[in-house]
Amino acid sequence: MTLARTLLLAACTLGAAMAATAGEAEIRKNLPANIPQFPPIDEVSKSPVNGLYEVRVNGSQIFYTDEQGSYLIQGNLIDVKTRRNLTEERVEKLSEVAFDKLPLKDSIKIVRGNGKRKLAVFEDPNCGYCKRFEKDMKTIDNVTVYLFLYPVLGADSTIKSRDIWCSKDKGKAWGDWMEGGTKPTTAASSCDVTALQRNVEFGRKYNITGTPTLIFSNGTRTPGAIPAEQVEKQLAASAS
Repeated sequence: MTLARTLLLAACTLGAAMAATAGEAEIRKNLPANIPQFPPIDEVSKSPVNGLYEVRVNGSQIFYTDEQGSYLIQGNLIDVKTRRNLTEERVEKLSEVAFDKLPLKDSIKIVRGNGKRKLAVFEDPNCGYCKRFEKDMKTIDNVTVYLFLYPVLGADSTIKSRDIWCSKDKGKAWGDWMEGGTKPTTAASSCDVTALQRNVEFGRKYNITGTPTLIFSNGTRTPGAIPAEQVEKQLAASAS
């Protein structure tokens, strides 16, 4: 490559970077100025569409705007040729939680079979969908489940989570309540339940808004009480 071509390429690259930076600065300035209630902006980046920028807020919520931040679009960006929902794919990627970043010490470890496969689940003891999910999970073997008590449905959820966490056999206390409706013994006042608060704070940080929420070993996050067949498929996919 000649010196002239090298310098031209460098100038074009620098110009594009400066344009992107200028666009981000304008968006960060103009959107909050025009919409005072707009959430704090986490990230501004170019979208696949020329002149359209992605604006990320609240962790994984996506908006689109022009480079001046004069217009705001809320909705899905679809690639019509490939029929891909680019917004949905982006949100799924943003929702991933690295398994090795999970605070496993704040979970209840439940091993079934050889325990080779791994799954983390955030659940509230008063969640009806969680009870249905737990019933389906009985059919899944050879998995280690890291159960994060996630009391978000009210004060009683906090009390039940505390009593389960403070039980001598946490896993049994959880199973007895979720499957048979047997309430755990009331915990002693000296029991350390700070793990439960850390779980709630972790969930807020990663925008875990419902229970159950499943996190597989490859970082994939799936909300809702999905059937056992789908759990098996995702466990196999995460293992590969």
